[in-house]
Amino acid sequence: MNSQSHVITTNIIAKWDQSLLFKILDNIQDIVMVLDADTTIVYINYAYAKELGVPVSKVLGRKLIDIEPDALAIEILRTGLTTHNRRDKLVSLGIDVIGSGFPLFEGGKIVGCVSIFNNISEVVQLNHDLKRSNEVADYLQKQLNQLEQIPLSFKEFAGCSPSLWETLALAVKVAPTDSTVMILGESGVGKGVLARAIHNGSRRKEKPLIIVNCAAIPEALLESELFGYEEGAFSGTKRGGKLGKIELAHEGTIFLDEIGDMTLSMQAKLLRVLQDREIERLGGTQTIKVDIRIIAATNRNLEKMIADGSFRQDLYYRLNIVSLFLPPLRERKEDILELAQRFLDQLGETKEQIANISPQVGQILEDYDWPGNVRELHNVMEHASILCDGPMINISHLPKYLQDKYKGGDRFSDNPHHLKTAVEKLERDLILASLAKHRDSRSKAMEELGLSRSSFYEKLHKYELENK
Repeated sequence: MNSQSHVITTNIIAKWDQSLLFKILDNIQDIVMVLDADTTIVYINYAYAKELGVPVSKVLGRKLIDIEPDALAIEILRTGLTTHNRRDKLVSLGIDVIGSGFPLFEGGKIVGCVSIFNNISEVVQLNHDLKRSNEVADYLQKQLNQLEQIPLSFKEFAGCSPSLWETLALAVKVAPTDSTVMILGESGVGKGVLARAIHNGSRRKEKPLIIVNCAAIPEALLESELFGYEEGAFSGTKRGGKLGKIELAHEGTIFLDEIGDMTLSMQAKLLRVLQDREIERLGGTQTIKVDIRIIAATNRNLEKMIADGSFRQDLYYRLNIVSLFLPPLRERKEDILELAQRFLDQLGETKEQIANISPQVGQILEDYDWPGNVRELHNVMEHASILCDGPMINISHLPKYLQDKYKGGDRFSDNPHHLKTAVEKLERDLILASLAKHRDSRSKAMEELGLSRSSFYEKLHKYELENK
C-alpha cells in the first residue's frame, strides 16, 4: 500500500455524502476534532460536547492554538507525523485525554489534521486514588509489621502510648545483642517484666535469667549472694561452699534490680565484673571467668547520686550502655483500660466467666493517678476479680480507697442536672469500655453497642476517640 492511500483530500467526499459522514461521526463514542492548517477547529462531533461538557458552538471556528497551545493536534500539524494512543492534557478544561491523530494532506501539503481521543480523567483519578490507597496500605502494613516485629516476649506490655512503644522498639533492637542495659522507671512500672522480655529475646534465652533485688538483700549478705563463697569463708557457711548469683548466670543473664541501693564498696566489686568478666568467691583464691549479660534497673536518679557521691560515675557509664525508660502509668492514660481488662482476663482464667469493666469503674481507673503504677493496677483488678461474682466489675468491687475517691469526686456530680452532659459522658464511657473489652475491635464494639457504622464513627469523632 503506497502512501497515497492514506491521503484525504477535500474533494473525495462529495457534498451529498457529507451528511452521512457527519451522522456516522456523531454516533461514535470517541471525540473527533478536525483542524485546518492554521489550527482552526472546522469540525467536532457530538461526543465532544457530551464528554467534555462544552457546547459545539463555543469552540467551532476558534483556533486551537489560542485555547490549547500545547495540544497534541498542534504538534501533528507541525510535524506531519501520525500518533497513536498518546496521553494529553486539556489544560483549559483540566481534563486528561488519550487518543490518536493524523495529518490531512492535499497535494503533498498539510492542510489540517484529525484528532480522535477520549476523556480519561475519571480513570486518571481512580488511578491516583488507587495509588494513594496503596501507599496508605503500605504505610499501615509497615506499622503492622513494626508491631509484629515485637517478639512474643514483649507482648506482655499492653498499650499503645507512643512513649511505651518507643521504649519497646529500642528494647527489641538491643535484646539480641550482649550489650548491658539500664532500665529506668518508678516502682511498679514493669522493669522486671521488661528485663525478662529482653532476656527471652536474646541468644541467651535458653540459659538462666538470674534476678537479684539489691534493695531486698541486707548489705552484709549481698556480696556472698552475688559472688558466692568457699567452705569456711565465714561462720555458718554451707559444706562445700555456695555458688553466687553471678556464677549461676554463666552464659545467661543477670538482672540487678534496684542497683541504686547498692553500697559504694559493692559498686566497686561489680565494676570489676563488668570490666574483666571474672569473679572470686568469698574466701577463695581462684579467679572464675563468667560469660554473662547484665541488665540493671533503678527507680532512683543516678545522675543526682553521682553528684552527691553515692554512686560511682565509672560504674554508671559501664551500666548505661543502652538506657530504657518505662513511663509511669499516669502518663499512659490511654493504656489503663486495656491493661485492666488484660489483668481481668488473666485472673479470670480459673473462673467460669471473665468479668468486664463497667463504664463508671473505667472512668475511675482513668482518673486515678496510680502511684503504684502497673503493679497497683494489677492488685486492684485482682481485688475486684475476687469480689465480683457476675459479668461486670462495679464500683463496689473496688478497694475502699478508690470507692472513697469516687464518692468524693464523681464527675456526674459536677453538674447533676445537665442531662445532655450526663448522657454524653455515659456514651463515651460505654464506647471506651466496649473497645477495651474487645481489644479495640471497632466492628465488635459497634455490634455490641447496637450502633450503625456511620453512627459509631460519628461518636468516635465527637468524643475524640479515633485513636483509641
